Amino acid sequence: MKKIIIIVVLAAIAVGAYVFLTKPKAPVAAVAAQESALIYDGEVIKVDAATRTVTLKNQDGETSIVAGPEVKNFAEIKVGDRFDVVYEMAVAIELVKVKNPGAPSEQVTTSTATAPQGDKPGIITTNTITATANVEAIDVTKNVVSLRGLQGNVFKVKVQNPDLMKDIAVNEQVRVVYTEAIAAVVSAPAAKK
Repeated sequence: MKKIIIIVVLAAIAVGAYVFLTKPKAPVAAVAAQESALIYDGEVIKVDAATRTVTLKNQDGETSIVAGPEVKNFAEIKVGDRFDVVYEMAVAIELVKVKNPGAPSEQVTTSTATAPQGDKPGIITTNTITATANVEAIDVTKNVVSLRGLQGNVFKVKVQNPDLMKDIAVNEQVRVVYTEAIAAVVSAPAAKK
């Protein structure tokens, strides 16, 4: 199970940076969720290039993982490197009034980027969901907009900039953009002073 978690999370570290660098171009209504958790931290104590197995050690003991073909730059992993798996999520929700209303819709795009050739292994996968949603309610005292999505579910968005609420009304449609990412990297140990 630990092996599966590490491999899945190998798909998690630069999330905050990604969301920061790819801010939506339209006004952002809210950061709906943000969390970060250190899932695993350890030191590389052995690298077996023939089997693509990396042995890691931390306070809980040793763990070996097999790096699949999706882990590029495997040859750059060295004994002494840090292997930190951090899950970070930052979800930005953008509210923009739809000019030509229609049926609610949803589009999902997924992209994956890996570290450049010669760098330590790293990967980031992002999901962006763009949808139109119906405005069900607006609470100006709490700065909350209730939206009905494609599946009929209602979700509430806390609007950080109340001026954005001036342009929308109940029974109108807005475009909602939701972005999340997961990434992981191997890093060289910090230089000793």
